Amino acid sequence: MKFSFCLALGMGALLSLSAAAQEVSLTRLDCGSGTNDPRRFSDSFAYTETSKPFTFSCYVIRHGADLMIWDTGYLPGSVPSATNKPLVELLKQINVNPDDVKYVGISHYHADHTGQLGPLKNATLLIGKGDWEGINANPPMAGANVKGFEEWIAEKRKVEPLSADKDVFGDGSVMMLRAPGHTPGHSMLLVRLKEMGPLILSGDAVHFHENYEQEGVPGFNHDRAQTIASIQRIKQIAKNLKATLIIQHDPRDIGKLPAFPAAAK
Repeated sequence: MKFSFCLALGMGALLSLSAAAQEVSLTRLDCGSGTNDPRRFSDSFAYTETSKPFTFSCYVIRHGADLMIWDTGYLPGSVPSATNKPLVELLKQINVNPDDVKYVGISHYHADHTGQLGPLKNATLLIGKGDWEGINANPPMAGANVKGFEEWIAEKRKVEPLSADKDVFGDGSVMMLRAPGHTPGHSMLLVRLKEMGPLILSGDAVHFHENYEQEGVPGFNHDRAQTIASIQRIKQIAKNLKATLIIQHDPRDIGKLPAFPAAAK
């Protein structure tokens, strides 16, 4: 028993040393921009304006020599809001080869987050179990971007459907956290940076500041109660960790991160 305890303690110390040695950084990629009708994002008629700027972002997380992509944006040319620059071109500008990406984390199955999965053929797909089941259901769940996952499914690429929080690299620096409500398997991402401190990437748990502050719920969300619970979880994490929240669709949050191609560290 004593030996086992000491062994576990030693392994924990080694893990801590290993984690401390890994530099973590995060780079935002511009994956499109446009406008949206904010009235769609409140089931309690909170908004009267008819147009609000929206941004579409993708992110690269470096963990030592390992690479992770968080969300992949629209397929270029698929909608007016999509960027004209494919994800592969943006990655090339920061010396990232799509073949070298270890993980691709998806906040949820909508087209504006899953349009460019195709080139990341060697990555393990991390996605909420509820969303993965919705994609593979017959018929698929409404709103699921099945087309974006066609290659993944046909080629039997690696996938890990998540039913709980996921410590991506095993040292607590990058964690996919359950935040259901917008979709059944929606997730957000917590990234702990040495200089900037903890960051939360919201996915679509919230779409803009006002909905976050007022715990607003879009009428098209999968589950109202889960949406509110997820917003409350974000608020508690942000408070407890003194974390910076990046609301991915709100252009007012772009300036919280260094401008491309620079990375937050």
